[in-house]
Amino acid sequence: MSSETKGFWGSTLNKLKSALSKTKNTIADENLEITHTEPSDQSQITEESPAPESIAKEPALKPVTKVIKVDEEYLEDLEDRLIRTDMGLANVDKLMEHVRQSCRNKSMDSHELTTILKNEFFSILNEAPKSELKYTPGKLNIYFVVGVNGTGKTTSIGKLCWRFRQEGKRVLMAAGDTFRAAAETQLEIWSQRAGVDIVRLEDKADPGAVVFKAIEKARKENYDCLVIDTAGRLHNKTNLMAELKKVRGVIDKHASDLPLEALLVLDASTGQNGLQQAKVFSEVCSLSGVILTKLDGTAKGGIVFSIAKDLGIPVKLIGLGEQMEDLRDFEPDLFVEALIA
Repeated sequence: MSSETKGFWGSTLNKLKSALSKTKNTIADENLEITHTEPSDQSQITEESPAPESIAKEPALKPVTKVIKVDEEYLEDLEDRLIRTDMGLANVDKLMEHVRQSCRNKSMDSHELTTILKNEFFSILNEAPKSELKYTPGKLNIYFVVGVNGTGKTTSIGKLCWRFRQEGKRVLMAAGDTFRAAAETQLEIWSQRAGVDIVRLEDKADPGAVVFKAIEKARKENYDCLVIDTAGRLHNKTNLMAELKKVRGVIDKHASDLPLEALLVLDASTGQNGLQQAKVFSEVCSLSGVILTKLDGTAKGGIVFSIAKDLGIPVKLIGLGEQMEDLRDFEPDLFVEALIA
């Protein structure tokens, strides 16, 4: 692994730990908190260590585990804390059934209990397809982005386009949100920030016409990526969802031969309501993945497990901050490590 990769890994893990701190604090109690007694050897830090931001400002401390008596009272308290993360009742019930089988009436240290929880979390996330964002070289790749207003959809599109541009790809935006006032202007500002091109028509234009023109332009001019914005539709507004289905139909009719990702942007703080949004949007758009935003402001990061278990849809990207580079790949290993380490 290169030093650059190690640094990025460390940076992402550090950001995840910060973003998931509220969720982690909901899961953990004082018995799962690692205690510390002595500084570690700082001479082990090398040029290939994680990025500086992932190294604590205080001297690193060696962990000392605690012995915990895992009785029924402790397990019930753990169950309550998991429910508060919005993992979903059915998921928590199943997880706790496995934990009880492994832990009941045993004395174990915090490392052993942490390992059990990690394995359970990995098992849930592995029920969804792979979380890697798809890209096929040599073809036009379409990214159809949907979601409710206020979830960070436009910002996520801007950051995704910037990321593709940094990778040397030719990127085209399609301003398909013709319903909301100033939405197209807002997206155009993001296109300028990201350094990519954009297709937009007059205000209140048919969004299907925007998408058709964008596909046509992207094909003719050999773009690598077409990222399509859509109106922020409430999942319980039948007429708006029907219109979104028509826009998806334009893609299916005129670009059925091209790689397609249908991505739903979800605000992590909405918890189980976000799960309901995902169910409806999946029915209309055949979602292939989720972009999860605002993890740093909520204790409901458990929604990731609900999406994977209940819908079988992978979280593919997560928003970890305000900077352009803070839209990161969702990596299950890092997510669980940050949540429970």
